[in-house]
Amino acid sequence: MEVEFDRDTCIGMFQCVVEWDAFERDEDAGKAVLEDSEEVDEDVFRREIPEDAELDAKFAARTCPVDAIVVYDDDGEQIIP
Repeated sequence: MEVEFDRDTCIGMFQCVVEWDAFERDEDAGKAVLEDSEEVDEDVFRREIPEDAELDAKFAARTCPVDAIVVYDDDGEQIIP
């Protein structure tokens, strides 16, 4: 399972930070940061989701008010949002 985070879309509500500790606050930029991710496109970051964090990652995606977080299953199909 993977998560993709569009930092440009992020509006800095930081609800994802509350749901999953892979997200951290960047107060200077007013946006979240997805730790241990790699930039796959301009301001778009992706990383694997550890099995024990799948539920947290899904909650982070669901709570994002601007759908900046997308979760993909192991087949690459978008499952959230």
